[in-house]
Amino acid sequence: MGVGRPGTGPGAGAHGHEDRVGSALRGENPTVLSHLPGGFAVIGDVQFLPGYSVLLTDRPGVDRLSDLPPADRTQFLASMDLLGEAVETVCAARDGAFRRVNLEILGNTDAFLHAHVWPRYDWEPADVVTKPVWLHPRANWSDSALRLSSEHDELRADLTAALDSLSSR
Repeated sequence: MGVGRPGTGPGAGAHGHEDRVGSALRGENPTVLSHLPGGFAVIGDVQFLPGYSVLLTDRPGVDRLSDLPPADRTQFLASMDLLGEAVETVCAARDGAFRRVNLEILGNTDAFLHAHVWPRYDWEPADVVTKPVWLHPRANWSDSALRLSSEHDELRADLTAALDSLSSR
């Protein structure tokens, strides 16, 4: 998922899902890792930064955080934090060059509430490692070798296990 890049956003249908929220609610979205109290944790369609994930609202028609009542906003943000911690835990354990997690709610392209969880690494190109992810080379968003695939099954399993563990505390 890469909002802002043609054909790669959370609603782009890389897995045949034009309706990410509806397909998750129907149990048909293959990117879903877990249904958290504030939405669906999903693994991103692009994995040039391994572990990239997104929190999708589980409320059809909710386009922005301010569409939710205050208590539900807090729940969405808490779920975003939980997903961020899971991504940090997994990525730090898998790659010693892990730096941090960037959390973003942008809403520029896809008209449904979602939050990006980007792991960042020391091995990223020097000209973008300290800058927004969106400045990575445009090819990263469309290169088939960097797309979510069965090669990411272990990463998906690790993220799901971390979410389950963190959710149970």
